[in-house]
Amino acid sequence: MSELRISGARVLVDREWVEAALGVRDGFVVDPGSLAVDAPILDATGFLAAPGYVDLQCNGGLGIDLARAPEGMWELGRQLPRFGVTAWLPTIVTTPDGVVDRAIATLAAGPPAGWRGAVPLGLHLEGPFLSPVKKGAHPEALLQPPTLDAIAGWSTDAGVSLVTLAPDLPGALDVLEALVARGVIVSLGHTPATAAEATEGVDAGARWVTHLFNAMGPLHHREPGLAGVALSDERLHVGLIPDGIHVHPQVVAMAQRALGERLTIVTDAVGALGMPFGRHSIGRTEVTIGDDGVRLADGTLAGSNLPMDQGVRNLMAFSGCAPAAAVRAASAAPATLLTDPTRGTLALGARADVVLLTETLDLVTTFVGGEIVHDARWSR
Repeated sequence: MSELRISGARVLVDREWVEAALGVRDGFVVDPGSLAVDAPILDATGFLAAPGYVDLQCNGGLGIDLARAPEGMWELGRQLPRFGVTAWLPTIVTTPDGVVDRAIATLAAGPPAGWRGAVPLGLHLEGPFLSPVKKGAHPEALLQPPTLDAIAGWSTDAGVSLVTLAPDLPGALDVLEALVARGVIVSLGHTPATAAEATEGVDAGARWVTHLFNAMGPLHHREPGLAGVALSDERLHVGLIPDGIHVHPQVVAMAQRALGERLTIVTDAVGALGMPFGRHSIGRTEVTIGDDGVRLADGTLAGSNLPMDQGVRNLMAFSGCAPAAAVRAASAAPATLLTDPTRGTLALGARADVVLLTETLDLVTTFVGGEIVHDARWSR
C-alpha cells in the first residue's frame, strides 16, 4: 500500500479553490485523515492543485505520428505529462487500410513493463467518413463513405471511444446510430452541414463537435450551420483549439462565454508538438512549424503544436474566464463527455491524477495515479 499527503496547496474543489490537504492511497484520492501518521508529505505550499488534463484529440507529438506509427502511442503517452496531460484519446486521422487495426492492437496489448504516463482511454478515429469539401489536411483519396461494413469491429469493447464523422454524407446517420448503440461517442466535424443536418446528427445521438469553427461551414445569421448548433444545443460538448491560430482569440472568447462548461479544450496536436520551428517530416508529410502554426506546403493548417497547459492559459487570457473555468475545460469537461466520474475531479474516490500549478496556471508537477511523472523543477 502506498500513501501520500499533498499539503499546503489550494485545491480545486468543484469550481472553487479551497485550502485543503489531498490524501492519496494506491492511486486514488482519500480522506487525508485516514492516512497513516507516518505517510510521506509533499509540501505544495503556494501552488494550485487541480485534476489532470484530458486531451480528447491528440494525433501525435515529439516526432511521433500516430497515423503512420500507432505503435508509438505508449511512448507519446509517456511524454504527455510534461504538458499536464494525465489521460488522452490517441487520435487516428484518415489513414490507409490497416492502420486503425494496428492502433486497436497496440492499445489492447497494453503498455511496456514499467511504463508510466498519460493513460490512453480509447481511440478517437477522426475519419475516414469526412466531407471532401471540408477535408482539411486529411488526404481526399483515403476518405470513404460511411457504411455499416466499414465500422465492423468498432466498439468501446474494441477500444474505440470516439468517432468523428460528417453527418451530411449519405449513410452517416445509420452509422452514427450503430456506433452510439455500441457505446461509442460520435462527434460531428469536417462537414459543410447545414444547421438542420447537424441537428439530425444530434437527434441521432452525436454528443460532441470536433474543433469548433475549423473544417466546417461558417456561422451565418441565416444559416448557422454546425457552428451555430454547437453554440446553442445544450446536448453537445464542443472541442476547441485555443492556440490563437485555428480560432481568433476574440472568437475563442465568444465561444467560451456561449459554451461555458460545454467547452472542451483540445490540442489537435500532431508530431510537431514539442519540436523546433522549421521544416520537418512528420510521418509521410512535410510540414513547416512556425509562429503561424503547423502548415502543409500549400498553407493548410495540419493540426497544431499546442501544448495542453498552454491551451489552458490561452483560454484564460483570450476569454478573461476565471482560472478554475479554464482548468475545468481541460479536465472536468472532457471527463464529463466520457462519463468518467473518476477523472476531472479530486473528490474522494477519484483517481489521483493531479497537476500542481502556479497562480498563473504554469505547470509545475504532474501526478498520474498519485505518482510524480513530471516535475518542471527537475526536468529542465
